[in-house]
Amino acid sequence: MAPQRRGAPKAPDGSGKAERRRPSSTKKDQAQQEAPRRGLKTTVLGACAALTALLLWSRMGGDDGITEILARRGEVLPGRFIEVPCSEDYDSHRRFESCTPRKCGRGISDVVITREEAMRVRSIAEKGLSLGGSDGGASILDLHSGALSVGKHFVNLYRYFGEKIQNIFSEEDFQLYRDVRQKVQLTIAEAFGISASSLYLTKPTFFSRINSTEAQTAHDEYWHAHVDKVTYGSFDYTSLLYLSDYLEDFGGGRFVFMEEGANKTVEPRAGEKTAKKRL
Repeated sequence: MAPQRRGAPKAPDGSGKAERRRPSSTKKDQAQQEAPRRGLKTTVLGACAALTALLLWSRMGGDDGITEILARRGEVLPGRFIEVPCSEDYDSHRRFESCTPRKCGRGISDVVITREEAMRVRSIAEKGLSLGGSDGGASILDLHSGALSVGKHFVNLYRYFGEKIQNIFSEEDFQLYRDVRQKVQLTIAEAFGISASSLYLTKPTFFSRINSTEAQTAHDEYWHAHVDKVTYGSFDYTSLLYLSDYLEDFGGGRFVFMEEGANKTVEPRAGEKTAKKRL
């Protein structure tokens, strides 16, 4: 399953409940003033399931002047949780007593994995993405489904490369991937007060490398504001695990929660995890 396009948000319906709309998020800074440098970022996505996605990032940009920074790159946070009101829209979705969120919010931590582990996971992503790459700005590698960006399309790397794939990824690589996913799962469970055994991996699960190359397909348009629960109905939780450092490996490319009044953003730091229940 290839990752879906992040659609533009729907216009409000004039119901007078603008203050209860779902805050959305976007991964593109508004100003892009310099040439990009390569950087990496991983994301781990989740639902009544916890899903691991590993993203790599590069985009230069400036401050738009209306952004509140939730976590600066120079900070080392053992854990920070910002609770936010749950959207009324969530009531229309199927609920699972043991894993549906009892509270809504955003958690940030720099101690989920070590920096050494982040660099090792980054190496796995780089090896896989070296086999292909998008003609546009966003390249995808999904170790679970085998999806790999090649030009304007996706191929199944396990079918495409066959037995050669054993010379690219080692059993140690896959074990590290599993270990990191479990650490993220435990962190999400602790932050939202649920049992880790109630969280299950869902799809898509992917690494993504993003740069400033002009978009060639809808899959390259990573900057659209979106709500994960709408884009992927199986998601109840989303987690991003960064593999690169803001302002050292890249500029711009910050993760942004779009809200009325001021955007909320995270400046990526390798090994940092941002977990949230999207509203």
